[in-house]
Amino acid sequence: MTGSTAPRTAPRTEPRTVLRVTDLTVAFDGTTAADGVTAVDGVGFELAAGDTLGLVGESGSGKSTTALALLRMLPAGGRITGGSVELAGQDLAALPEPALRALRGRRIAMVFQDPMSSLNPVLTVGRQLDEALRAHGGHPDRRERAASAGELLDLVGIPDAAARLRDHPHQFSGGQRQRIMIALALANEAEVLVADEPTTALDPTVQQQILRLLTRINRRTGTALVVISHDLGVIARTCRRLLVMRHGRVVESGTTAELLSAPQHPYTQELLAAVPRLETPSGAAANSTPGPEPLLTVTGLRKTYGARRRTVTALDGVDLVLHPGETLGLVGESGSGKSTLARALVQVHAPSGGEIRFRGRAFGQGGERAARREVQLVFQDPYASLNPRMTAGQIIAEPLIAHGLGDRAARTARVAELLEQVGLDPASAGRHPRAFSGGQRQRIGIARALAPEPSVLICDEPVSALDVSVQAQVLDLLARLQRDLGLAVLFIAHDLAVVRQVSHRIAVLHHGRIVETGPADRVVTAPEHPYTAQLLDAVPRLAPAPAPAPAAAPALTLRSTA
Repeated sequence: MTGSTAPRTAPRTEPRTVLRVTDLTVAFDGTTAADGVTAVDGVGFELAAGDTLGLVGESGSGKSTTALALLRMLPAGGRITGGSVELAGQDLAALPEPALRALRGRRIAMVFQDPMSSLNPVLTVGRQLDEALRAHGGHPDRRERAASAGELLDLVGIPDAAARLRDHPHQFSGGQRQRIMIALALANEAEVLVADEPTTALDPTVQQQILRLLTRINRRTGTALVVISHDLGVIARTCRRLLVMRHGRVVESGTTAELLSAPQHPYTQELLAAVPRLETPSGAAANSTPGPEPLLTVTGLRKTYGARRRTVTALDGVDLVLHPGETLGLVGESGSGKSTLARALVQVHAPSGGEIRFRGRAFGQGGERAARREVQLVFQDPYASLNPRMTAGQIIAEPLIAHGLGDRAARTARVAELLEQVGLDPASAGRHPRAFSGGQRQRIGIARALAPEPSVLICDEPVSALDVSVQAQVLDLLARLQRDLGLAVLFIAHDLAVVRQVSHRIAVLHHGRIVETGPADRVVTAPEHPYTAQLLDAVPRLAPAPAPAPAAAPALTLRSTA
């Protein structure tokens, strides 16, 4: 047309690629060349500024090894044998160590799984943030570093940030320590943040806070985020894209919404099928029927710590009843008193008040003697609760020796029987814990608890550190053992979907008090106490909310996974 020009469309700006991983291969040395193990085999992906990528898979799939390889932080014996890791055009896999140190922590940083083992217990948080700020020479002035440290703590949501710089790690809660780990990773405004299991073993409310924090930082700073997790609900809440790994390889990739709603690979389908759903009714009734007479009764139980001027009340008038063949789920956030209650029931902690009765007899009047043998505890961490210097057989036989049960031959036979009962080969009795996987170690812990033939099993977060497929196996094992042995189980966990699945009844503990008790399905579907409703609202669901597109990219519409 004469005298006119066609309207011009502004060019679309694609997001800048900050990390490109191509055919990454990682091997671990064996005693001989033939014994070497390939832990990561040809992994590749791209990450744009502001993007969010989740890596999922069961234990041993290579997801954490991939994360460590990105920063060249592999443990002894591990090495990158092929491929490249390009960060803004530089191949981290080929950089000499001095050049790598200049980039690690400044342009790419990592949030580790366990903040207590990653933070220095003898240094204040302020000192550790100061070290991170000094490491790359960008903050020469001490006062500026102190101000920046306070700003970092404030950014990650630590109340009274400036004053808390003087505190040590043990003076913070578990969720706050994880926030400090994130602050350390952000100290030098890294372009890529790698978070390895950042919410494992955190209760739903704290987990929700950490996930919101990561999402807020991603949106506010444009930091690209890689999240490694065995919890698909966590990935659904935080990540726009997803990689599914198995045996060191990526078996499926795509948007999180697409993979969770219509997975194509059988392994992805198996992972999704193993995830406990909060909407699934309790299956406990199919495993056992509770007996009419109480086996364990707790009345007005109190536990306080400290001296007169400064006391902490961990339990404040707790009432509980546990029947033979029943599973009672106990839920509550960190610091609610769950583990303190478990330890009081197995007589590790002496109550400050109230009463515990076992088979009708009070502790202090003969009930405690029977309870020492008949009430046993399965610990949370299968790595820390087994003596690394003892064999599996010695670990399982230890309660038999402690209670004077059987001679050596009888104990050997009992160990073999228990290993078979929990699904392990009796021939493995001579192996040490390091030779077993996480799920196998938890089975050894269960076998140890079963050794003296208890009537009550207290399970303190027994599956929180396990991936979903192994978690399902351990839960099936506990259900079978309860059905076969008639055990009463107190199941303590922060995962409400798991608790509903295994429990006849649920008790909710808040600030040392039971605020609600009732049938598992009723408590989950129609909570009566506001705190119970708050816990339920914090549970990550598999249906992902639409995540923001990478910086400078057009918004993406994700399919619903309802």
